[in-house]
Amino acid sequence: EVQLVESGGGSVQAGGSLTLSCTASEDTYTYYTMAWFRQAPGKEREGVAAIDSDGSISYADSVKGRFTISKDNAKNTLYLQMNSLKPEDTAMYSCAADLFEPSDGLGESEYTYWGQGTQVTVSS
Repeated sequence: EVQLVESGGGSVQAGGSLTLSCTASEDTYTYYTMAWFRQAPGKEREGVAAIDSDGSISYADSVKGRFTISKDNAKNTLYLQMNSLKPEDTAMYSCAADLFEPSDGLGESEYTYWGQGTQVTVSS
């Protein structure tokens, strides 16, 4: 059974940084695409960043220039470096993975495997 386990969430003041990690039970090179999503209370889940096996990366406009997605296949781990955090970044962050090439890397429906999530809270 595929398992994705996130860590690294926490509380930080606006302008601060956090790095999220997502460790996979399978070799990360197994997946065609891995991504980070977030869901704030009362809002729909949205794609934040995605990375393909060929290294192609996409970001949501709201995080471009502030967040960086990366992957370490040797450690079976996906990362999300988050800088210049804003209160509106407060959400539950989840990682996702799929074996096949998505038509939309930031589309929730594209992903089969999901982690439980890690909470990020940014105070003003």
